[in-house]
Amino acid sequence: MRGRRRRAREADPVPEPFTIDDEVSHLTRIRSEPSQRTLGAFYAGRKRGISTFELLSGRESGRSGAGGFSRADCAYAARKHLPTKGPWCVDDMTSEAYVSQFSTDGSLLVAGFRGSRIRIYNADNGWKVHKDISCRSLQWTVSDIALSPDQQLLAYSSLSPTVHIVNVQSAGKESQANEIHDGLEFSNDDDDEYSFGIFSVKFSKDGQEIVVGNSDRSINVYDLRANKVSVRIRAHAADVNAVTFADESGNLLYSGSDDNLCKVWDRRCLAREKPAGVLTGHLDGITFIDSRGDGRYFISNCKDQTIKLWDVRKMSASIKGRQPRFFDWDYRWMSFPSEARHCKHPNDQSLVTYRGHSVLRTLIRCYFSPVYSTGQRYIYTGSSDEYVYIYDVVTGDIVEKLSWHGSIIRDCTWHPYNPTIVSSSWDGYLARWEASGDEDDLSVLTENEQRTSPYRQSYTRHLLL
Repeated sequence: MRGRRRRAREADPVPEPFTIDDEVSHLTRIRSEPSQRTLGAFYAGRKRGISTFELLSGRESGRSGAGGFSRADCAYAARKHLPTKGPWCVDDMTSEAYVSQFSTDGSLLVAGFRGSRIRIYNADNGWKVHKDISCRSLQWTVSDIALSPDQQLLAYSSLSPTVHIVNVQSAGKESQANEIHDGLEFSNDDDDEYSFGIFSVKFSKDGQEIVVGNSDRSINVYDLRANKVSVRIRAHAADVNAVTFADESGNLLYSGSDDNLCKVWDRRCLAREKPAGVLTGHLDGITFIDSRGDGRYFISNCKDQTIKLWDVRKMSASIKGRQPRFFDWDYRWMSFPSEARHCKHPNDQSLVTYRGHSVLRTLIRCYFSPVYSTGQRYIYTGSSDEYVYIYDVVTGDIVEKLSWHGSIIRDCTWHPYNPTIVSSSWDGYLARWEASGDEDDLSVLTENEQRTSPYRQSYTRHLLL
């Protein structure tokens, strides 16, 4: 009886019900569910879902009227086939995988590792290594990577004030540290060589600028044509872990910091380094930000173990009241306090909160799923509990958890057109998940190949060697 009473007293509080803003729910649904034309032509008044077979057979029989699918119809059909099969090995390295991303057309995959390596893989040619880059002047790890929109240049950063630029389309597979790596200096003249580290790097949509967030509490914009830093903003009261362009205009920036705040910056009016607005709601440091690309909505991942969805129209001109601090802990080596799991900010301006994944030890990243294949219906994230989580934006449900890795999944990336996800883990693996495939395929990664660290190779491998 005593044990039962103790468990009852320690039970977690009932979480708040999931509710989402009607506008963002509507915008997501019209991108990811059958169009009104399709519903009206085939299935007026029908309550149950429409299968992919029914969509195809309806089109072939001419009942669609226009003879084709809308983009929403395509996204609806494609999102029924999520990339959950596998995984297959893209690469197996001897150091932790920190970052990964597909190019905008999906032809290339770029991955950065702690061991001073960046590799670029040809996704259209059997995932062969297109470029093997030995990083220059690396401090601790590759902290971020960014591929230019034309896929000619790669920018990479580490815990130093220098971003290096590499021509990834140059001849030759190997790119050594003493070759062609142009260094963009973000420090002031009076700063020392390692005065601060850079956590976040992004190209503008036109490829002419690079924006970074750093441990100097600042946002800097580098003009590649003028070859100098054009904007310096003392943006936050702590490390700026995440910064990104809000849309294609390049005028709006979103930033997230260890001061628990998300901020919106309009470069057309930066008087006295004042943001266009501030968004409160997180209870700990923000680890990553991803824009929906419309200049209105974005998501943030946070050490308070949540992802939040934001609408910039709800931002405030300044911080309302003092930032609450419900608990003292360090995410780098402590477990998240169970009593804090359902704490809520008294001035939460977010639209909705997604819970389930874990953010510990490193700056774990989250993203909207691709427009083309899913209509941005999902949010996906790595996690310190070794899963990739996929959330439904509208319902808040965890629709899939991809499980195989033996260590933290810091980053993951979804192919912009194909049903493929690549997860990058501290176990040293880049793993590929597909919507289809034979689970009995001998090339699928097995439990015998799992490990908690790239430095702990399995006994099986050594025996085989």
